[in-house]
Amino acid sequence: MSTTTDAPRRPARPLPWTPEEVEHRLRRIAAERYHHRHPFNLRMHDGLLTPEELRCWVLNRFHYQRHIPIKDALILAKLGSRELRRAWIRRIHDHDGRDGDDGGPGDAGGIERWLRLGEAAGLDRVLLLSGEGVLPGVRFAVEGYVNFCRLATPLEAVASSLTELFAPDLMVTRIGAWERHYPWIEPEGLRYFQVRVAQGRRDADEALTLVHRWAETRADQERVLAAFAFKCDVLWSLLDAVEHATAKGSADAG
Repeated sequence: MSTTTDAPRRPARPLPWTPEEVEHRLRRIAAERYHHRHPFNLRMHDGLLTPEELRCWVLNRFHYQRHIPIKDALILAKLGSRELRRAWIRRIHDHDGRDGDDGGPGDAGGIERWLRLGEAAGLDRVLLLSGEGVLPGVRFAVEGYVNFCRLATPLEAVASSLTELFAPDLMVTRIGAWERHYPWIEPEGLRYFQVRVAQGRRDADEALTLVHRWAETRADQERVLAAFAFKCDVLWSLLDAVEHATAKGSADAG
């Protein structure tokens, strides 16, 4: 007499989270790992940085800023439709600048505004553009992020930009802190932060819409969270390098 046994059942795949649950999980990660909580940023916003510490941050952060249009070009190349590419290329223009139509005024772009921030803080733009003085840890973090955008899937690459969900509030905090605590910096130097408030909100909404559209499974959504957490770690690592360098400089001076 033959007997049969039931084949083992495969565990059911978990259902996708709702968009609201995905956003809740993004915010939970940000609450723990976004760089608004980093000790260096907290000291910056409490007005506790020396001019040299602030200049060190401006110089090293510029290395990140100048690579933003590069990572966006890598993401752009992954997008499969003309409509998506036409929308995403705006991010490159936001940083590299654009000429005006029919001879009208253009936009200098975020990289130029950051160079003016450096000049307002007492740094020479030639020094900023040379890359001299950029810390190894900052180079490593930025290179890691650019390579991530080069090698990741379109979903993961776009998801890594979701830190823009939280950047506008950080910019608002930073503007108020710099106006209050660092009056020696010329007001025009804050223009980068002022412009990025609106741009960041627009970019975050655009990226979040794409992520919700593309992340069809729970596995996709988990990859979104992992990419977002990775980007938080990049930003945190950048500040770790600056914090370590400025702390060592203070100790040497003492």
